[in-house]
Amino acid sequence: MSVGELDAALVDCRACPRLVAWREQVAREKRTAFRDETYWGRPVPGLGPADASLLIVGLAPAAHGANRTGRMFTGDRSGDVLFAALHAVGLANQPTAVHALDGLELYGTRITAPVHCAPPDNKPTPVERDTCGGWLRAELALLRPRAVVVLGGFGWQALLPVLAGAGWTVPRPRPRFGHGVRVELAGPQPLHVFGCYHVSQQNTFTGRLTPAMLEDVLHAAATAAQLYPPMT
Repeated sequence: MSVGELDAALVDCRACPRLVAWREQVAREKRTAFRDETYWGRPVPGLGPADASLLIVGLAPAAHGANRTGRMFTGDRSGDVLFAALHAVGLANQPTAVHALDGLELYGTRITAPVHCAPPDNKPTPVERDTCGGWLRAELALLRPRAVVVLGGFGWQALLPVLAGAGWTVPRPRPRFGHGVRVELAGPQPLHVFGCYHVSQQNTFTGRLTPAMLEDVLHAAATAAQLYPPMT
């Protein structure tokens, strides 16, 4: 199976009844600001090239962001911060991403999540996380990345067992999440895992995560992934 075939299969998934009901309800009812738009309302596949050596792992699609646009992190303020930073370190051709035809191109980088459907209150259940983990495990097996940036503690906790299931050796006790944490795992090929505070408004509006902090982690991860992007 190719990454494209995996993405095509993923968008038809209906494995989690609560998530299916919520994503489709949001797509019908819409937010007033987007009432004239057609929402995606399906599982959101990874975004970026199929040969990416750097993987960015978030939490889940936002109800009126990726659940609307069909592309990870596009169409909301968290995405505004992430794509601006990706552009700043040379991993994207432009600093914004708002819809599927906006011309965005990622360089050597793919964005994905442990949960591919928008969850109520941005909180998937452990069962939903584990059910969806098979998609991420398959994506990792196809990509074989050299580095991963994990945005937030939920993504970190969800990713480590998936990495173990995909053949990487995860130490016990498991490494703790923290901003700037870096762990190297042995496996199909060495994998550098970086922790980064999530690009949520709760973090970016309060200054817990600044653009410089995010860019530093992305640059270090891109270097580990052998992308060597130029800093601007």
